[in-house]
Amino acid sequence: MLGTQFTKGSPNWIDLGSPDTAAAAAFYGAVLGWEFRSAGPDAGGYGFFQQDGATVGAVGPLTEEGARSAWTVYFQTPDADATQKTAETAGGTVRVEAFDVMDAGRMACLTDPAGAEFAVWQPGQVRGLERTSSPNTLVWAELHVPEPESTLGFYRTLFGWRWASMDAPGMTYRVISTAEGDQQDTSFGGVAELQGEGERSRWIPYFAVEDADAISLAAQGNGGSVVLPAADIPDVGRIAWLADPFGAVFAVLKPAPMG
Repeated sequence: MLGTQFTKGSPNWIDLGSPDTAAAAAFYGAVLGWEFRSAGPDAGGYGFFQQDGATVGAVGPLTEEGARSAWTVYFQTPDADATQKTAETAGGTVRVEAFDVMDAGRMACLTDPAGAEFAVWQPGQVRGLERTSSPNTLVWAELHVPEPESTLGFYRTLFGWRWASMDAPGMTYRVISTAEGDQQDTSFGGVAELQGEGERSRWIPYFAVEDADAISLAAQGNGGSVVLPAADIPDVGRIAWLADPFGAVFAVLKPAPMG
C-alpha cells in the first residue's frame, strides 16, 4: 500500500507536463476534484494539485525539447547525484542532470534502459505527496516495458527494489516493493510486459476512485478520452486507462473489497 512515510525507492511525487497547464488543471479539477495552487512567481508556471489543502500531485509546462504531455513518477533517493551516476553506469540515460528546486529538494530526470522516463526526488523542505491511497489520489505506479526482469534489475541497482511474480490474465505480473520492511506491506506498484503493437515503455500512475465508470464518463465529458475501458480484474478491482485532453495517460482503480 502506497503511503506517505517515504523510504528509499518509494514513489514520493508525481507531476504532469502539459502544453496548457490552465486547461489541464481545469480537466483534473472536473474529473478528480483537484484544486490548483501556483507554486509562486518564481516557479515558471509550476503548481500543485490539492485535495482539501493536501498536495496530491503537480503540473507544469513542458520544458524538455520534443517532450509530449505525460505524467512523471518520482522515486525517493537520499542522494540525487549518486542515483543519477548509478543510473548512467547501469545503462540508463540522464535527461536532466540533478539540480536544486529552491529549498524544496533536489531532483534529476532519468530514463531507464527500456526507454521509460522517470525522475528522482531528494527531499528538502518538501518530503513528497501529502496524501495517497485514498479516493482521487495516487495508489499505484505501473511500469510497462518489453522485458520486465532485466528492467527491474536496473531499478534494483538504483533502489534495492524487491518483486514477486503473480499470474494475471494473459501475462506474468510483477509486484514491486521497496528494499526495507515487509514485502507485501511496502508494495507500491507493478511491472507488466508491453501489450500490443505501438505501446511504448512508460510509467503509468493509478489513482484510487470510488467509481471507475463515472470517472471515465467525466473524462470524456471534459475533453479526455478512454484508452482502455473500465474492466474488472479479479482480486484487484475495476480499472480504466484514460487520457487527458493533451494525451497524458493515467489509470483509475476502484479497489476490490479487502477480505
